[in-house]
Amino acid sequence: MKKKLVSLMLVVAMAGSMAACGSSNAGSETTDSASKNTAASTEEAVEGTESATTGEANSALKIAIVSSPSGVDDGSFNEDNYNGIQSFIAENPDSTVTPIQETTGDTDAAVQAVADIVADYDVIVCCGFQFAGIGTIAQDNPDVKFILVDTFPTDADGNTIEADNIYAMCYAEQESAFCAGMAAALETKTDKVAVVNGIAYPSNVNYQYGFECGVAYVNETEGKEVECVELPSYAGTDVMGNDVGGNYVGTFADEATGKVVGQALIDEGVDVILVAAGGSGNGVFTAAKEATDVKVIGCDVDQFDDGVNGDANIVLTSAIKNMHLSVYNALCDIAAGNFKGGNVTLHADTEATGYVSEEGRCQLSADSITKIDDAFAKVKDGTIVPAADATVNDITPEDFEVK
Repeated sequence: MKKKLVSLMLVVAMAGSMAACGSSNAGSETTDSASKNTAASTEEAVEGTESATTGEANSALKIAIVSSPSGVDDGSFNEDNYNGIQSFIAENPDSTVTPIQETTGDTDAAVQAVADIVADYDVIVCCGFQFAGIGTIAQDNPDVKFILVDTFPTDADGNTIEADNIYAMCYAEQESAFCAGMAAALETKTDKVAVVNGIAYPSNVNYQYGFECGVAYVNETEGKEVECVELPSYAGTDVMGNDVGGNYVGTFADEATGKVVGQALIDEGVDVILVAAGGSGNGVFTAAKEATDVKVIGCDVDQFDDGVNGDANIVLTSAIKNMHLSVYNALCDIAAGNFKGGNVTLHADTEATGYVSEEGRCQLSADSITKIDDAFAKVKDGTIVPAADATVNDITPEDFEVK
């Protein structure tokens, strides 16, 4: 069944320099108000959680980051998490980090990769839905702290759990993608836009559905007829077995197929593409650079620099998740002996997500930015609720209400 892409969230990039991290709220500097309160809101999100782990302060942490096949230099999701660790180490030089790349993307292999190293590190950062099954490993190793990004932990039977030594964070990507969908629909010249994803994990389906809702919002409020183009041969199946449509490469580490999918969409007349495909997305960027008058929307981080194409740039804007700051804050809490375990979903009202509107880092018109900001304010206060993966809410793009 054909779905409509939902929402992209509005946040700007955080400055590369952070203040000393005696606590998770200590003096973070940002380039945008959307990031300024993330440290506080992250802490508030777990306030009241019964599961809490405290201990002696220790700034000399032995950290591992286990990532998907695209590695910690993917220029997007994994790299943003890695940058949070690097910022912590810059302020705590006795700490170390070891990147570990799980090369298959298979969920069992991802969990095994963590099991293989659990005895060797104080903290393990796990990047992606494929690491959900680390719950039992964490429970069997209570002295190791885990930071889990984009999923909540499960036990051996697949049941979601909370653990004293796991801080797990998800983001409402559908809200951020809503902004991306609006940006695409407002700026397209062909009235054809699309999303390219890696695998139909909940976070990726959130991006797809959110984008489609943003397009639907513009169509309704601006009297446009922008189409979200889907290639049936690349339709996705989510973790619950639902056909979600969209354009899924099937992996986050296949640049060649990413280019094939990107080129096929361009051949269909698409001129704005949200790219949420990790390393596979690099191929979409290449296809856009080789085309004429095609723009991409970056994902997870500000990808404007990746869009340089001679004297031009193909990046229209980027959808942001402040993962680096969340990881940084969690490490600061571990170092200070104030670590709290818990499962937290960060929404627009915590300023944890967003899109890039900064001058010189996007190519949106002033009019588009005003319209996106006005609509995103309604997302923040709950007036607008974009569709999301079935594990998140029961709204589909077809059910989305324009308000």
